[in-house]
Amino acid sequence: MNTHPAPSERTRVRRLPARAHYDSETINGIVDAATVCSVAFQWEGSVHALPTIHWREGEHLYIHGAKGSRMLKALTTGQACVTIALADGLVMARSAMHHSMNYRAVVVYGCFEQLDEPDAKLNSLRALIEGIAPGRWEQLRPITGKELNATTVLRIPLTEASAKIRAGGVKDDEEDLGWPVWAGVIPLQTVRGTPVTEPDSVVRDAPANVLNPAAPTV
Repeated sequence: MNTHPAPSERTRVRRLPARAHYDSETINGIVDAATVCSVAFQWEGSVHALPTIHWREGEHLYIHGAKGSRMLKALTTGQACVTIALADGLVMARSAMHHSMNYRAVVVYGCFEQLDEPDAKLNSLRALIEGIAPGRWEQLRPITGKELNATTVLRIPLTEASAKIRAGGVKDDEEDLGWPVWAGVIPLQTVRGTPVTEPDSVVRDAPANVLNPAAPTV
């Protein structure tokens, strides 16, 4: 049972609160497992929600983009809501109404702040690349000052966040247990496929850290 209180009223899970988690270990684990988040914000009287790649350093979630990005401009002036969802399994029940999904989700509220100091931006972008393929940053052509200046990096604290998790099997009504249809869970997972080398790539074989982020750097 989750013993951590909700950090704020707007993060408190109301629907099926037993599935709520407010501890940083659970929240950080879900943030790290995902590569894309959706960022909701207001811009010129309209509400928008856009997907973007993200990464985490400590107790902050980071995003980046072009300096002229509408979303990044809006996020520096108002409140935002970041959502992450991972589908872990299709729950196949004996009735349509009890079909479900195993999932892990995080919702973050707060304000983004912009990283202005060049070294801070550079180190944060390094963390993004290293999260994709450890050791790759040192293999790349260094970022130029022009490229760094054209890139905006924002971060939002994970202090006002909540997680919601559904795990386990089918929860059918007792009177349906004898119904003659298959019931169970179909696991879902994201895996890295076989790399496709660019025709003009000088290096022809994908290194181990691209195939498997946990592999030693080659």
